[in-house]
Amino acid sequence: MSQLTGQIAVVTGAGRGIGRAIALKFAAAGADVVCVSRTVENSQKVAAEVEALGRKAWAMAVDVADGQAVSTAVENILAGAGRADILVNNAGVTRDGLLVRMSEADWDTVLNTNLKGAFLFTKALSRAFMKQRSGSIINIASVVGLIGNAGQCNYAASKAALIGFTKSVARELASRGVRVNALAPGFIETDMTSGLKDELKTELLKSIPLGSFGRAEDIAEAALFLAGPASRYITGQVLTVDGGMVM
Repeated sequence: MSQLTGQIAVVTGAGRGIGRAIALKFAAAGADVVCVSRTVENSQKVAAEVEALGRKAWAMAVDVADGQAVSTAVENILAGAGRADILVNNAGVTRDGLLVRMSEADWDTVLNTNLKGAFLFTKALSRAFMKQRSGSIINIASVVGLIGNAGQCNYAASKAALIGFTKSVARELASRGVRVNALAPGFIETDMTSGLKDELKTELLKSIPLGSFGRAEDIAEAALFLAGPASRYITGQVLTVDGGMVM
């Protein structure tokens, strides 16, 4: 039997990169998937890929930082799918720049998407999880939230806060059988990292003991573990998937 047979998974930021890899990994493991992306095109594209794997899929275009939009989306999810068992808060953006040059708009955009978005989706689905006395929430943080990174104070702040959010909500929901964990990816080959200059990539590789960038598939495998029964006794934890950067 597949690990997630009969489960309904909601994945934000599912349109590409890590979110897409997680959505497809969950589908391959037997889950039906709600593919949430900012654009209709991306959400529908991944939903079609999920359906090609023989699973049900729902495509939703949602601004995760918009409270009303998230509430409406969750109402539609529960009405259309009947339930939800897994939530992956993966939606994220970057607006890099040194602190002294960073605009207030760039700060707000990153915090609203990366942190507020996770808050809104978690809050909106938590009642359903608590009522059924089960559920797995996985927040996609970053090693940058653990060690910081010059030029990314907004991104690092959002991911560090997401880790604190994870641990706090894990304590709140544990008595109802709901688990909350975080993944902290290192440098993963995605659209976000493809634009890095070659010399910067060379320097970054020196900081990774395993000597290579990770793949979205690596994060998807870790997410599958946290979503499935093998992690039934794990909550409030941060699983770092970074090739050894943070030890």
